[in-house]
Amino acid sequence: MQQFAALLRKDSRPVRYLVVDDSVFARKNIIKMIEMFGGEVAGEAGDGLTAIAEYNRTTPDIVLMDITMPQMEGIEAVERIVRQHAEARIVMVSSVGYQENILAALQRARSTSCKKPVKPEVLYEILRYVLSDDPSAAGPLWRSPGEHRS
Repeated sequence: MQQFAALLRKDSRPVRYLVVDDSVFARKNIIKMIEMFGGEVAGEAGDGLTAIAEYNRTTPDIVLMDITMPQMEGIEAVERIVRQHAEARIVMVSSVGYQENILAALQRARSTSCKKPVKPEVLYEILRYVLSDDPSAAGPLWRSPGEHRS
């Protein structure tokens, strides 16, 4: 199994994550990766409504948000979270066929995306990027890894 250096906050504490996916299997898979990266799970949710409540309860450093879920989809949940917490850092995690939905979510929040099935090395690089970027300098839209500012 690949070894990863711990991803830490600027204060050297573990990064706290909220993992949102209607699939328990997908959530557990992502949680394993977060733990491999030295992170802590602040909360879990299986739908957008619960995600909003969990964000308010736990104030995580990063949200890993699925798009297609029951009760409330990830895009609407992201909009509501960002409306209340402009500093929210969100990684949209979804299947390859949802590029238009991902683009819509990225336009509404400081976020980037990761395709399912999630690979540890890809998620690690995305999280490194999100943690190293200064959200106040990035403007309203975070770039995807490898994308250049104009």
